Amino acid sequence: MTCERETQISAFLRAAGWDKAARTALPGDASARRYEKLNLKGARAILMDAPHIASGVPAGDYADIAKLSDGRMVAFTAVCEALTQRGFSAPKILAADIEAGLLLSEDLGDDAVAQVLEKNPAAEREIYSAAMDTLGAIYRSSFNPDALSFGQDWTIRNYDAPAMQAEVDLMRQWYCPYKDIILTETQKDRWTQIWEKLFERLTGHVPGLVLRDFHAENIFWLPEREATSKIGLIDFQDALLGHPAYDVVSLIEDARRDVDPAVTDALIARFCAAAKIENNESFKAAYAIIGAQRNAKILGIFVRLAQRDGKPHYLNLLGRVEAHFQNNLAHPAMAELRAFLKDIT
Repeated sequence: MTCERETQISAFLRAAGWDKAARTALPGDASARRYEKLNLKGARAILMDAPHIASGVPAGDYADIAKLSDGRMVAFTAVCEALTQRGFSAPKILAADIEAGLLLSEDLGDDAVAQVLEKNPAAEREIYSAAMDTLGAIYRSSFNPDALSFGQDWTIRNYDAPAMQAEVDLMRQWYCPYKDIILTETQKDRWTQIWEKLFERLTGHVPGLVLRDFHAENIFWLPEREATSKIGLIDFQDALLGHPAYDVVSLIEDARRDVDPAVTDALIARFCAAAKIENNESFKAAYAIIGAQRNAKILGIFVRLAQRDGKPHYLNLLGRVEAHFQNNLAHPAMAELRAFLKDIT
């Protein structure tokens, strides 16, 4: 961090009345954002440092097609305010400088679900059941896609077929070469055609808010709260309006931890009941398609993080994601993609 940025942060904290707080840096993730825990005489908060840097690339860039917020702070604050207004446990915003990319928010504590379950694996069913209730309630909530947050406009966009295609293409662009699989132009066209047909099968359910990165390291266990507020929510700046199965897949098919297979079906059924969706063959096929889409994207992203961004530890997670992807392919809806992948390998 530059001296100029530290001066900017100090001024922001001083204006918010938190300049005397003790500051502790938090470990980074795959993004360019940086976080600190603040403690001011026992009061706690989180500082998010997310300076937006314009990409300088023309429209059609991956971030644009995949509907990423691309570092815009208003994307986080708009969704955050929408969630808290509806009673969900997103962090309450204490202060924000949207232009500077600085945010001071409620500290949801230290009980990220991944850490809670590492200490107490027996709590998995209880916590994940609560998460399904929260996701079901989010799906049933109405969200206006056009929002005004801290004087800036933000639109929650649609998780459409071009966005999903751009994501699965990361598997073709990064993971396949990593596995020494180079597709011909004809095969690339076939890949696209297969996915286009799969995405057409996702139109049977009304879109809802998809947080898009809902997994055990990004949610918090808040058992002292009530009902659907027991799950703390973060990392939703890329939220879109999409298929209701997406965040369910994201939690159950976690890249970083195994979920007990014995509870998976019950969790999906619980979500459907909470969301008031029929747990029928149409939903199960959509679940498999969403799962394959998400896991294909993650395979590509993890190789990209290792090869392009110098983060080789992400390769250690490939095995679990590969297993999830193969499980998705086992569904009858995935027969054509399964056959295609068999041919190219």
